[in-house]
Amino acid sequence: MAYSNKLKEVFTTELKNIEDAGLFKKERFIHAPQDADIEVEFPVGAKLEKVINMCANNYLGLSSHPDVIKAAHDGLDVRGYGMSSVRFICGTQDIHKELEAKVTKFLGTEDTILFPSCMDANTGVFEAILTKEDVMISDRLVHASIVDGMRLCEAMHDTFKHANMEHLESKLQLHADKRLKVIITDGVFSMDGDTAPLDQIVELAEKYDALVFVDDSHASGFIGKTGRGVHEKYGVMGKIDILTTTFGKALGGASGGCVSGRKEIVEMCRQKARPYLFSNTIAPVVVSGVLKVLDILSETTERRDKLEANAKYWRDGLTEAGFVLKDGDTPIVPVMLFNAKLAQDVSNDLYKEGIYAIGFFFPVVAKGQARIRTQISAAHEIHHLDKALAAFKKVGAKYDILGKTKQEIIDKYGM
Repeated sequence: MAYSNKLKEVFTTELKNIEDAGLFKKERFIHAPQDADIEVEFPVGAKLEKVINMCANNYLGLSSHPDVIKAAHDGLDVRGYGMSSVRFICGTQDIHKELEAKVTKFLGTEDTILFPSCMDANTGVFEAILTKEDVMISDRLVHASIVDGMRLCEAMHDTFKHANMEHLESKLQLHADKRLKVIITDGVFSMDGDTAPLDQIVELAEKYDALVFVDDSHASGFIGKTGRGVHEKYGVMGKIDILTTTFGKALGGASGGCVSGRKEIVEMCRQKARPYLFSNTIAPVVVSGVLKVLDILSETTERRDKLEANAKYWRDGLTEAGFVLKDGDTPIVPVMLFNAKLAQDVSNDLYKEGIYAIGFFFPVVAKGQARIRTQISAAHEIHHLDKALAAFKKVGAKYDILGKTKQEIIDKYGM
């Protein structure tokens, strides 16, 4: 057979090297709907454990909301299970256009086009609108799917230091001769939980005649006064040229994404974006659920307000306990541990205490930047957060990291 023992050994050796380096990622199996309280099987074959979920993207607690589930059932009954086609052939239903219009209104843009995921949106948009005469200037910490999208595009690529506006301005000056200049950033940086200074970015874009691209996946639905996103937080709604986001996080938690922004750019994606042209349409059941989510968010800010209060309570509790945290004002609160093995050990001990929080390490984050990334939800009640804080304090004391500086933790455990 073609797959010989010699070929097999190549992959077996590489997998062993990953495991020996303490970088092997093991899956956990959830035996429940996504919520604050879940049942998990870990490792494979172990008895189910009831734990508090502290690492989901379910920011608004809508993944299991009864109204969203009912809307999804109704969509399944009325519009069917799947489209079995791409949009431009026979894959567009009336509800797809309805969702595009509703997202456009919610985000305050000119037009919207749906994609199977936000990763597809990010991998499709740059190739669709840019040529080798153009330049993409991205924050150095942008999401991996943005990086993949830029790799597929023939435009020149340059970077600026994270959230450094002086460095960004120098790059805009450097590339003044390009046909199009696109400033590329996340809205919320998902590993660290900080936000891009979009007001300053827009000001530079206007000064140097550049476009602004923002992936707002970790913001849509809950950042900003009414949850429109980071562009609302910084007062620049209507000034973002290209905004991508997902329906797989706060907006229901299922799947799907979009490109929203200038109508001409959206139309270019409709004509040329390969993931749009060659991938099946979002399933009707998902579209129906997202439509209901947008209705819920348009009626009240109760959930984003609760989420904001929960996030502050959690961050304040961890700070008081003496953990090293990344600065930020979002529901993403990374507890920094710096060492990959330590991150996994802390995660495993938290699990034994009934807290589900995963260790992040290379290549998900840079080497020496291992952490437990906690994510707060409107589904959390104070009793959830108090139990989680108690567990973090107990495990933190075990590893002697409470009240320790970054350097003291690195000196003890290495990077």
